[in-house]
Amino acid sequence: WLKEHLDTNASLDDISKTLTAIGLEVESIADRAKDLAPFTVAKILEAEKHPEADKLRVCKVESNNGILQIVCGAANARAGIYVVLAQEGAHIPGNGMVIKKTKIRGVESNGMLCSLEELALPGQNYNSGAGIVELTSNSGGEPKIGSPAIDAHPISILGANDPVIEIAITPNRADCLGVRGVARDLAAAGLGKLKPLKDANFAGSFDSAVNVSISSEHCQQFMGVYIKGVKNGASPDWMKQRLDAIGQKSISTLVDITNYITFDLGRPLHVYDAAKLKGSLNVRPAKAGEALKALNGKDYILGAGMCVIADDAGPQALGGIIGGEPTGCTPDTTDVFLEVALFTPTHVAYNGRQLSIDSDARYRFERAVDPAFVEEGAKQAIHLITSLCGGQASKPVVAGKAPDTKRDITFTPKRVETLGGVSIAADKIESILTTLGFTVTKSGDSWKVVPPSWRADVEGEADIVEEALRINGYDHIPTTPLPKLAHISKPALNLAQKRVHLSKRTLASRGFSEAVTWSFLPEAHSKMFGGGNEKLKLVNPISADLDTMRPSLLPNLLEAAKKNAFRGFKDVNLFEVGLQFEGITPDGQKMVTCGLRTGQHIRQDYEGSLFTQTLRSVDAFDAKADALAILQALGLNKADITTNTPTWYHPGRSGALTLGGKIIIGYFGELHPAVLTAFDIETAVVGFEIFLDSIPAARTKSKNRPPLKASDFQAVERDFAFIVDDKTSAAEMIAAIHKAEKQLITDVRIFDVYSGKGVDAGKKSVAVKVTLQAFDRTLSETDITTVSTAIVAAAGKGFGGQLRQ
Repeated sequence: WLKEHLDTNASLDDISKTLTAIGLEVESIADRAKDLAPFTVAKILEAEKHPEADKLRVCKVESNNGILQIVCGAANARAGIYVVLAQEGAHIPGNGMVIKKTKIRGVESNGMLCSLEELALPGQNYNSGAGIVELTSNSGGEPKIGSPAIDAHPISILGANDPVIEIAITPNRADCLGVRGVARDLAAAGLGKLKPLKDANFAGSFDSAVNVSISSEHCQQFMGVYIKGVKNGASPDWMKQRLDAIGQKSISTLVDITNYITFDLGRPLHVYDAAKLKGSLNVRPAKAGEALKALNGKDYILGAGMCVIADDAGPQALGGIIGGEPTGCTPDTTDVFLEVALFTPTHVAYNGRQLSIDSDARYRFERAVDPAFVEEGAKQAIHLITSLCGGQASKPVVAGKAPDTKRDITFTPKRVETLGGVSIAADKIESILTTLGFTVTKSGDSWKVVPPSWRADVEGEADIVEEALRINGYDHIPTTPLPKLAHISKPALNLAQKRVHLSKRTLASRGFSEAVTWSFLPEAHSKMFGGGNEKLKLVNPISADLDTMRPSLLPNLLEAAKKNAFRGFKDVNLFEVGLQFEGITPDGQKMVTCGLRTGQHIRQDYEGSLFTQTLRSVDAFDAKADALAILQALGLNKADITTNTPTWYHPGRSGALTLGGKIIIGYFGELHPAVLTAFDIETAVVGFEIFLDSIPAARTKSKNRPPLKASDFQAVERDFAFIVDDKTSAAEMIAAIHKAEKQLITDVRIFDVYSGKGVDAGKKSVAVKVTLQAFDRTLSETDITTVSTAIVAAAGKGFGGQLRQ
């Protein structure tokens, strides 16, 4: 199709690269010949009913690899026809299947006989609903068995050997909404020569029986031609193939011609069945409430002022958008009236949006079609109609006239370099512009440039510079880095602000949703969370029950969780970063990151091909993991954990995060059952609070990554079980064991805690796994024994632990 307009020997690769380089970005290339290379011609010798299925046939198929048995479900599978064969290992482009030997209802099948749908070819115009493709040679005889299927009819005329290039067209390039416009750009880029349009002059032999008039300001020109004695049937194969390739369904020759010229020349048209028109046509504003039954089968109620083409019976088309079904062409049509009109782009766009109609005509008219192409568009359409359908054309009837779009633009060739940054010779600039259709008149260094009628987007000198740069190739524009700044300004965010953003980002990545709650709350809730300072009561609260500044962010988050639970959302993860108040001075405000989880914790896994979900109630360890994740994001990788938590946490299922056991930087754990009862919450709730202001600034670190410290020697693990006091903390034990041998002990992990039979009251047994790792040798039994002795001694001294016998 492209070569109908472009005389070129350029390869597909050259064309695709050039299109993108000149601003017509290639979205995709469908090279169907490559996909269909494995498919060959075969012949069905026998087609017998499947013994176990009425709708299946067992076929004996002659192929280039001998006689194959293939089970086929197509209704047209029968002996004597030539078919498209996919043998073992072939990839089916239509559904992604890879052919392999198999059994279908107990009968062996060694391939597939393919339909056009399975070949991913647009087959609605040739084999719709008929099942597998039936092949003939291009000369009409029998094709050769084993030959490429793409060389046989009808595969060959479906463009199987012809790649389809999909291009992204920007809204300003309405001229490239036809194949000819794309060809013109490629010719300007040096990939061939633009062919002249076919001579389509005609001499009307009679006066039209239908006249036209314009009484709408939104139609500038209307040319109509009456053609009598046409025969409307199926379109020729070449037209079907091209329309199929772009996803357009072939309807009939007359309708296909209008669609073809829309995509070929970017000029939408419409044909009426002249016998169905009542009187002449008038392009007028619609009356409020008028109706139109459109060609898409839908009924539309028109708004007042919408531009319609109407006869004496009423609206028969919506200007520039869609035609009406009552006057549409059918196979019985013998006389037609051709419409080639020019409509206001903004009005077409407005009407289309109001009625929610998307059509190829609207897409082009609202981007502005060539106003000077009305007469030539009519000539090209009449040439095709009379060539393919016969008939005689009338003298044209014309109403209105095309607007004068001619404009002179002063242009200096040097501006291409000064404005665009690329030096292009003046002769080349002139060649580019003239090939694109511009008229160039030179006068020294100053040129007068007149854009062609189809380039409504070119308005000034900068647009002409862009045309030169574009056709020369955007890839020729040099990459120039921005100059380095002598002084780089300091970051806009201070440390406290950065911590707020980091903590928010961390919690969002862990599945939390951010909440924004009031900074005040009821006095009863305040006292429950350590408040009660009379100075923090509001003098003029916005509500009687919101009378105190919050001492913690948790109570308001609990209220939000309760409201979610009442609405059926019991499993929520909420967080807030904001101020809590302990006094009325600035020192009495703390920036806190606070969050809570309620209900069930959902873990999602993939096991093989199965998707599984594991449900459990949230617990203190979930809150601990959230709190530690925030600290790690803020640059603090280690914190001590104690059990000294406030009263609103569960006393045995919570912890305090401290630095050296002195500075409290946060809390985590289950909330106290009494708190949940007071808030009328029945599901499990865990929460955490991180006091951002209490975290010290991280030490300045080197920008260089430290060397990787890895050992080439085998690590050793040893387990110990100690009897300790029931109140001894895990952190205390781990710290003491680490101190026993700082060089060799690389990890200490508690894996079991036991109390009960065999262990004295007030005591517990704690099992610890210790990892030993040397970096300069393999540990000997002596080394391991020495460290083990040191660990037992450190346990006794550090936390009173005795090795369990």
